[in-house]
Amino acid sequence: MNQQQDQLEALQEIRNIMDRSSRFISLSGLSGVFAGLSALLGAAVVKWYFSQHNINYYNDLASNFRREDVLFVLAVAVGVMVLAFGTATYFTARNARKKNQRTWDNQSKRLLVNLAIPLAAGGVFCAILLYHNILYLVAPAMLIFYGLALLNGSKYTLGDIRYLGIIEIILGLVASVFVGYGLMLWTVGFGMLHIVYGALVYFKYER
Repeated sequence: MNQQQDQLEALQEIRNIMDRSSRFISLSGLSGVFAGLSALLGAAVVKWYFSQHNINYYNDLASNFRREDVLFVLAVAVGVMVLAFGTATYFTARNARKKNQRTWDNQSKRLLVNLAIPLAAGGVFCAILLYHNILYLVAPAMLIFYGLALLNGSKYTLGDIRYLGIIEIILGLVASVFVGYGLMLWTVGFGMLHIVYGALVYFKYER
């Protein structure tokens, strides 16, 4: 019985070693929480701006936006992305140090490449939508391509991220149909879902 138990433990250890060698498992749940908080902050700033300029996203469907309105929203989106990326880098590096693992290795490179391809495609597609003044589909497109990026990168990090990606894609598709709720669903997808996901990952792997 003890021999069988030892064999099972040895197999589990081998599996863990293989998992660590093929996946970047230092991704911190706190990075997801702070990314979500950054998105909520950005959404609040955009909502304030809309109220100050009498813009109703639901009724206007972004068709009556002025150039300066679009530039302001884009500036906020870039600020949210920079803040989210910065906090993700900090907490992930801190988590890697706790686990005595390297932050930048072959696994993290593969993860970033597989995330970057759908994200880059999504960024170009959103730019095309802006060029054609189809602004109301930008929020749904961001959700869909972000979800595809998470789905694509889930093979190289925590498997839990796969489910977040699927939900983001579903939200994006729903927002593509009910375009008046695009901003609200963007807030749910990038804000609330990130906070929930990050908290679950933190308590599951880091506590």
